[in-house]
Amino acid sequence: MSDSRVQGAASGRGSGGRRRAWSELLAGRVRRQERSPGRGQELQESAVLLLRSHLDWSHLLLEVEGPPHKKLCLGSWIDHDVPEACTHLSSSLIGSALRDHASLLGVPVAVLSSQMVASSIVRICEAEAEHAHRALLDSVQRKKLSSLIEIAQYLLAHSMFSRLSFCQELWKVQNSLLLEALWHLHVQNIVSLQELLESHADLQATVAWLFRNLRLLCEQIEASCQHTDIARAMLSDFVQMFVSNGFQKNSDLRRNVQPGQMPQVAVAVLERMLILALEALGAGLQEESPTHKAVSCWFSVFSIHTFCRTISTDSLKKFFSHTLTQILTYKPVLRVSDAVQMQREWSFARTHPLLTSVYRRLFVIVSPEELISHLQEVLETHEVNWQHVLSCVSTLVICLPEAQQLVNDWVARLLARAFESCDLDSMVTAFLVVRQAALEGPSVFLSYADWFQASFGSAKGYHGCSKKALVFLFKFLSDLVPFEAPRYMQVHILHPPLVPSKYRSLLTDYITLAKTRLADLKVSIENLGLYEDLSSARDVTESQPHSQAPQDVEKALLVFEHTGKIPVAVLEASIFRRPYYLSHFLPALLTPRVLPRVPDTRVAFIESLKRADKIPPSLYSTYRQACSAAEREKPEDAAPGMKVEPGHVEEPLELLTIALGELRAAMTDPVQYDVLSAQIAVISERVGSVLGLSEDRGSFEASKIQLSVLAPELEQQEQKVVDLLLTSFCQNLMAASSFAPPDRQGPWASRFVMTMCERTLLPAVLTRLCQLLHRQGPSLSASHVLGLAALAVHLGESRSALPEVHMGPPAPARGLSIPEFFNSLLTCGTAESSLLCLKFCTAAISYSLCKFSSQSRDVLYSCLSPGLIKKFQFMVFRLFSEARDPLSQEDTAGHPSKPWCLPSADWQQVALYLWKQRTFQELLKEEQFHLTYRNWLQLELEIQPEVDSLSDTERRDFHQWAIHEHFLPKPAAAGGCDGDLETACTVLVDVLMDFCQSSRSYDHSESSDLVLGGCTGNRDIFSRLQEMAVDLEQGPVAPYGHSSSRGHFLFGVFRRRLRALASGWDVATHLRRQRELLMCKRILLSLPPSVLVGSPQGEQPATPDCDEFFHLVNSELRNFCSHGGALTHDITVHFFRGLLNACSRSRDPSLTANLTLTTCQTECPIILTSALLWWPRLEPELHCRWKKCLQGPLPRELQRLREAQQFARSFLSPNTASPAPDPVWVSAAALHFAIQQVGKESVERELEKLDCQQEELLVFLFFFSLIGLLSSHLTPHVCQTSSAKAVNSLKALDICGKILGFLEKRKISWLVLFQLRETDASLGHILLRLAPDQYIRLLPFAFYSLLSYFDKDALLREDAFLHVAVDMYLKLICLFVDGDTSAVSIPASGIQELQGQLLATGGDCDPEVITALLSRQQAMSDTDLYQEPHLF
Repeated sequence: MSDSRVQGAASGRGSGGRRRAWSELLAGRVRRQERSPGRGQELQESAVLLLRSHLDWSHLLLEVEGPPHKKLCLGSWIDHDVPEACTHLSSSLIGSALRDHASLLGVPVAVLSSQMVASSIVRICEAEAEHAHRALLDSVQRKKLSSLIEIAQYLLAHSMFSRLSFCQELWKVQNSLLLEALWHLHVQNIVSLQELLESHADLQATVAWLFRNLRLLCEQIEASCQHTDIARAMLSDFVQMFVSNGFQKNSDLRRNVQPGQMPQVAVAVLERMLILALEALGAGLQEESPTHKAVSCWFSVFSIHTFCRTISTDSLKKFFSHTLTQILTYKPVLRVSDAVQMQREWSFARTHPLLTSVYRRLFVIVSPEELISHLQEVLETHEVNWQHVLSCVSTLVICLPEAQQLVNDWVARLLARAFESCDLDSMVTAFLVVRQAALEGPSVFLSYADWFQASFGSAKGYHGCSKKALVFLFKFLSDLVPFEAPRYMQVHILHPPLVPSKYRSLLTDYITLAKTRLADLKVSIENLGLYEDLSSARDVTESQPHSQAPQDVEKALLVFEHTGKIPVAVLEASIFRRPYYLSHFLPALLTPRVLPRVPDTRVAFIESLKRADKIPPSLYSTYRQACSAAEREKPEDAAPGMKVEPGHVEEPLELLTIALGELRAAMTDPVQYDVLSAQIAVISERVGSVLGLSEDRGSFEASKIQLSVLAPELEQQEQKVVDLLLTSFCQNLMAASSFAPPDRQGPWASRFVMTMCERTLLPAVLTRLCQLLHRQGPSLSASHVLGLAALAVHLGESRSALPEVHMGPPAPARGLSIPEFFNSLLTCGTAESSLLCLKFCTAAISYSLCKFSSQSRDVLYSCLSPGLIKKFQFMVFRLFSEARDPLSQEDTAGHPSKPWCLPSADWQQVALYLWKQRTFQELLKEEQFHLTYRNWLQLELEIQPEVDSLSDTERRDFHQWAIHEHFLPKPAAAGGCDGDLETACTVLVDVLMDFCQSSRSYDHSESSDLVLGGCTGNRDIFSRLQEMAVDLEQGPVAPYGHSSSRGHFLFGVFRRRLRALASGWDVATHLRRQRELLMCKRILLSLPPSVLVGSPQGEQPATPDCDEFFHLVNSELRNFCSHGGALTHDITVHFFRGLLNACSRSRDPSLTANLTLTTCQTECPIILTSALLWWPRLEPELHCRWKKCLQGPLPRELQRLREAQQFARSFLSPNTASPAPDPVWVSAAALHFAIQQVGKESVERELEKLDCQQEELLVFLFFFSLIGLLSSHLTPHVCQTSSAKAVNSLKALDICGKILGFLEKRKISWLVLFQLRETDASLGHILLRLAPDQYIRLLPFAFYSLLSYFDKDALLREDAFLHVAVDMYLKLICLFVDGDTSAVSIPASGIQELQGQLLATGGDCDPEVITALLSRQQAMSDTDLYQEPHLF
């Protein structure tokens, strides 16, 4: 409106006075109004009445640019800022004006207002010159549109606006519209997008307009960071609208008839946007190009977060499945032959990250089973793009852990169908899918070689049903030959299908064809490495065997070092693959070098091959000459065994370092899970390049990994790679944890760890972990401990797919799972190792509780070893006295992730916080995680007091608390003792014996001994056992009859453990039993002697309880802890001390001693012979103790022992010998021991006195002499006393011969000694308990050793001699055949004489024995055969 017209209107109000401007009139009214503030509403109504009565509305609402009443405009209201207070005023004014104007024009006011708003929107959109290439408004346009929308809302609220008319007006000027303007109309409820789009008559035009604007929107989102939130909200709303309309629950995309055109528009737009993205990917995208940004933006809408629960799951599944179908069927121009040739380039690492990212997003809403089913359906019903299908398979097996089994099952169904009906399509699909999945490595899928061998390498294969199936298989394999990579043909040749012999020609024809093709490609199957990976994507060329051979040599040396045997692969290659073996392997093995002074593994391996005739003599001779030349020419500073190593190419290692750095950079944004997975796949490929692609990265053929804890060694290149991976994992974990707790970090850690689980890499990783935790543990930083603990958790997560670990001492000999492996590396012996154990356990448990807080307990249990949790409990109890008190309810609050986030330097605070958590305390309620009394003892025994973190006093206090306050009263179901002190002692003895016999308790040095004193860290615990044993003795006395039925707990432990050991006479079994008995004896000697001899019972006569000890002596100690018919000095003295102790508590001490020793004569006679052997040491102590405590002469039975000793001394004196006192066998034993201590000349002279002794004495003395003869052979270097040397075998044999002569002279029968029976009350019952069982078994050897001393005439008079001689002969042959006499040796002359006599006397009855003896006698002429002892 012009100013002149305003002035004209003002001047028409009369002619009096000065004329004033319209603005002055309004100003005056305002001033007066200010004096009357209550009249504001009245002022508005008056102003409106004035304007309606006197103004021309056409000039208010029309722009004077064309014919009147043609173009409505609100520009004058929109172009100026209108205060919010005036908004309602302006809207009401415009509404009134529109009503009046519509009545003037004769049109509905709603139509007029719709036209006016539409034209105004066009004017706003066209304000920017480049609006045709934009989809977003600028800030000025957005502000103007906001004002216009407020007016439209007023009009709509007052029924002055037509949505239909408005939509039609907009579509007339659609090319001038910006997408954001329509979105604002939708958001502000002016008109919905669905209503707007359905109002357009031309469906194709609508689709084209939406597609163009969505593309512009995607480009603008990535091009500018301004208004990004608005742009992303727009994109999200449009996609949500398209999905909700295009993929309704009951919609059918194949139908052309719809209740509206919106579903068709929605599907068409989504498809065109996807095709745009796929075309861009196919054409190749530059990283920072606008197209790349637009495609990335569009793919981001396939996130589950885009739909924010606004779309039903069914609709979303339909949308994602439809999208996946579109991708898989996009431009199906590639043939199957193309896929066979090119599929190596379509692995996950080589597929464009944008495509793998959209796959990953599509997989989120659809279950793995549905994905496999959908893939199968698409392949069966559509022509497909094989590149997209196979890259989808790669992404599937990489991203979904369940995919391996599902793909396996799918392939199995395909193969079954293929061979059932000769379905070529199913066969093609199966092979392509398997090969594609195998490209991703063994961490996610079987190697192709393993799969092919499992599928066709046995009679149960799919091809074994008929000849038709065989023909079908080989026809298919033959058709693949021109197109497939050499690697697959090598697999088919080296692992051929199992074929019946009558159809062998089918296989040979195929092998001939494949070898011809390999020759054309210049690939030799003969030059394939011994440990070549037949599953990798790389092909072998003619130049590569030279680089493969050194790697084969190193692998063979490693196997030889662990097993001591030539590897099977080497033996097979020497026979079946001689060209490679002779031309490549042996030259690499026989590299000239300066040979070490001490033969190393390589020297031993070469010598083993030479002895097996696997090295040609000429080649070996050349090698030795070259080594000699190298020895002469070596530099002065060269070390033996050194050789010049070829330079290593650093480029693969640098590429691996770069890839790890890129992963570290991506880790700062944990949301980029697709980027992380792709980068980890790249890292896996780079690792293979660094370690050599020829390394076998397939599945584990062996069921175990052999490691050495004491000397874990790695090759330099392996250690570099492993250190890079471990460092990267620790850094990435710390970086990710700074952004999110472990439970919200996604699966990157599991995927990274699986990269380290490949066949050649995992042993190196575990070896490096041995070095770090076992050797360098105390020097590890906090971040290292945290990272390695998390690594241990994720390795445990994959425990079912990993082999067992076998480690050398001090680890257990059995195979260990991965969690148990980490547990074995953590020791608690020293203060430093205890702190490392606490840190590691705290970090591992905290990480597990947080990482798997939302998953089932089974996952947590698989990741952690129960031993790890028990060690944590042990360390907390031990180091923190406050943890020994019961926890209150408020102490157990907290979140599992908090310890993970606390400052890692304050480990004590972290450990205590974890201890007090409710989650952890609930975990401890599980039975497998109970720290039992036995577990506590096992861990405490490892502590070395001299380097313990606790002082002696603190350690004793801790032991008292643990035993008496914690475990003793604790229920047995919870790992305690139910208050039973005897149970506590029993478990302690059991654990102590286990520990002292385990490799953990010994220093691994040449000086370590297998005795209790050789154990470390057990002194204080042993003291606790002694204290508890005393407490038991001072406890209440058991009722009569109770002790005799149960006996002392200690003998029960011994009896149970000895029964569990294998029985037999082989060396290993014998040594194990002897070791166990040595421990039993050591424990007995360390406890009070009353354990051996119980307190006398209340009845008369007073007899101490010795039954348990007697049984132990007769059954075990007699065989393993004795010296030729007598026990050792220590156990003998201990028994008599216990006897005197029992006598001191008896009513009649002498009677008690007499009864006990009388019982010994029949039940345990070796006790008495032992007392006689050690009498010079034993008598003074017995006499002193008896005199001091009991005041009186020695008991009668002890005096008998003294008399027997006096008889033996007098017998060997020049005086006349007195008669032997009773019992005679005791006197004979005393005389035998006395004879052993004098010289040979004295013995021969004094033995003449035997002619006057009684017959019974001679028989018993002859038996003891036989035992002495056997003892001289079995223990020739063992001294039986401290003052005398061991009796040599010649002297012992001469003594036996002399005594035998007296027996024969006096016609006394002695053959009964070689036919002893337990039932014989006179001799057998006693004598069989006086000698070890091994000596009794060797009596045939003693019998025939005395052959030259036999009197022929006397033997003819003995009716029983022939029977005894034959019986001894048969037993001797059995001993020789069993091989149990290796310790027995006699001079060669004696052997020849014995053989001659056997041939002369007994050879007629056994021709086979005669032949054996003759050949044996003939062989004796060769003196070289006597390097080892033999029986004959």
